[in-house]
Amino acid sequence: MEGTAPTVGVFRTPEERFANLPDFPWQPKYTEHEGLRLAYIDEGEGPTVFLLHGMPTWSFLWRKVMVPLLDAGYRCVAPDMIGFGRSDKPTAIEDYTFDRHTAAITQVIEHLDLDEINFVLHDWGGPVGTRVAAEHAEKVASTALMDTGFNTGDFKMSDNWQAFHDFVISTEDLPIGFLIKGAVANDLTDDVFNAYEAPFPSPESKAGARAFPPLIPRTTEHPDAVVGRSVLQTFIDASWPKLVLWADRDPVLPQHLGEVLASRIGAPPPVPINQAGHFLQEDQGELIGKTIADWLDAQRQN
Repeated sequence: MEGTAPTVGVFRTPEERFANLPDFPWQPKYTEHEGLRLAYIDEGEGPTVFLLHGMPTWSFLWRKVMVPLLDAGYRCVAPDMIGFGRSDKPTAIEDYTFDRHTAAITQVIEHLDLDEINFVLHDWGGPVGTRVAAEHAEKVASTALMDTGFNTGDFKMSDNWQAFHDFVISTEDLPIGFLIKGAVANDLTDDVFNAYEAPFPSPESKAGARAFPPLIPRTTEHPDAVVGRSVLQTFIDASWPKLVLWADRDPVLPQHLGEVLASRIGAPPPVPINQAGHFLQEDQGELIGKTIADWLDAQRQN
């Protein structure tokens, strides 16, 4: 799989771009969906924690979170979505759809024959991962959501989000590292900044990142919004344990939105993650990993 050449219209980031990643010693594994190579990290033994990133990050985002989970005896599976990380990257924006992302992540789960999954979802990993969970509810052990939402089409996005949307769709050579740098509470070191830039060496490699903001349905009639409301209803009805964590300094999705989300799905009030921006795993990854591990341990003892 590693040596297979990508098809025409698909960019594959050269592996040398991923040399010397800080605090990320794990080697990728691969599966395939619709002719595209999908990369994922699979480390540890024990109950499965499935960590799904959003835009414009990749599995590198979870490195600090994974350490406490691995230490606590959990298996961590962290895929790179199509267009991100080491996964293949179609170069046409129209090749990225909610359906295709969902099917690709489902393929990773089926490839690994995962069951009793503890989903941990962030940013766009939320709409995609919650749909995967809702469509395979028999495989869900628990869900933890952070700084994310459901694609229901009935939510007014903030002015900050609209400005972000407009910038992304109008900027072909998207400054990936600077987008992350602008949404963390603590500054990024040069090697971490470069690690976020690593998957995206050219404008054509960034189509997946540019495609995500326009995928958010803006009306309730949009087909993806109809699906999103069905997913939300599944979460409302679900009896599995639910955890919500939320950053105190998210410039795009402020804390009160976490309270709304938790209330909508019948989860306890959000666990505040202090001194953290939208990419809260970068600011407080160890704390988040320990919080999730302790919460999962408590569920197993009940």
